[in-house]
Amino acid sequence: MHAPTTRRTTTITVLVRTVTLTLLTALALTALSVLPASTAHADTGDVTWTVRTAPNGFGADRSSFSHSVNPGGQIKDAMVVANRGKDPLTLAVYASDGYTTGTGQLDLLTRDKKSVGVGAWLRADRESVVIRPGKTATVPFTITVPANATPGDHVGGILTSLKQSDDAEGINVDRRLGIRVKLRVSGEVKPKLAVEDFKVAYEGSGNATLTYTIHNTGNVVLTARQKASTEGPFAWFRTTPAKAIAPSPELLPGETWKMKVPVRGVTPAFTLSATTTLTPILTDASGSTSSLPPTESTAHTWAIPWPLLLLTLLLIAAATTAVLLTRRNRRRRKEREETRVREAVEQALKSSQPAEHGGS
Repeated sequence: MHAPTTRRTTTITVLVRTVTLTLLTALALTALSVLPASTAHADTGDVTWTVRTAPNGFGADRSSFSHSVNPGGQIKDAMVVANRGKDPLTLAVYASDGYTTGTGQLDLLTRDKKSVGVGAWLRADRESVVIRPGKTATVPFTITVPANATPGDHVGGILTSLKQSDDAEGINVDRRLGIRVKLRVSGEVKPKLAVEDFKVAYEGSGNATLTYTIHNTGNVVLTARQKASTEGPFAWFRTTPAKAIAPSPELLPGETWKMKVPVRGVTPAFTLSATTTLTPILTDASGSTSSLPPTESTAHTWAIPWPLLLLTLLLIAAATTAVLLTRRNRRRRKEREETRVREAVEQALKSSQPAEHGGS
C-alpha cells in the first residue's frame, strides 16, 4: 500500500570525523544537521555534491521519502545524486536507522552500528556510485518490510558517504549526506506519551524546579506541547513558568526526552503541588498534524516558609512566655494576698484576747 509522501522538509546532512591513531582503535565523531531544503548539499571542505528524491509516481518535488506499507510489503523508490565539483566522485551508498540526539535533532547510526529497522530493510541497487563532474546518477533502492514488522512508524535514512584523508590534522574524514526515510507500517496505530519520574523540588527563595521524562510508549512518531504549574494547599498561590515551555522534539517510538523546568515566584505554604500537561501532536502520512487528548501528571513536595515559620515560632514563644509570666504574677499576687489576710487575722485574734490582772 502506497500513500503520498510528507511535504515536510527533513533532508539530512551528516558530517563524520574519524580520528586515526597509530596502534589504537579509531574514534568516530559524528554530527548531523537537518536542512530546510528539498536538496541536501555538502559544503564542507572541497567536497560538493547534492542528494534529492527522484521524481516518480510518488511525487516530483519531495523533501524526504515517506511511505505507508503493509507488513511483508515492498517499496521501490530512488535517490538522485549530483556532483557539483570539478573532480569525479566515488560515493558509498547505504542505509541506517534514525534516532533523536540529545539536542533534539534526527541523527543516523554510523555504518558500524547495527540497524534493525529501515536501515536493515532498505537495500540500494548498488553499494557505491561513480559520478563525473557536473553529472548526476540515479540510485534506485528497494524497501522490503518483514511480515512480522511492528505496526507504526519506523525512521531511518539512505546515505551517501565519502572518506577523505586530512594529513594536516592527521585524521580521516567521512562525510555523509542522506535523506530521511519514514515508513508507517499498517496496523493498529497507538499514539501515546507517558510522563515518568516526575518530581518537584523547592529550593527556597521562591524557586522550584520540575523534572520529568517524556517517554514515547506508542508506536508512532510524536511531539508534545507542554504546560506546567505549581500551587499551594487548597489550590492557592498558583504559579506558572515565566517562559512558555518549548515543545518536545519528535520522538521515535520507544525514545525518551528529559525535561527540567524552572518556576520562579513560588509562594511557600508548607505543601507544594506541581502539574505538567502534555498534548501529543501526531503527524499523518500527508504531513497534516492533529492534537491528541492531553496527559496530566502531578507531583508533591514540602515548601517550608522558613522565615514565616521562624516568626511564628517566635510569636508562639513570646505568647507562651507572656502566659507563663501572667500566671506566675497572678500566683504571687494570690500568695501575697493570702499572707496579708492571714497576718491580719492573726493580729485581730491577738487584739481580741482579754488582758490578765493580778490581785490579792
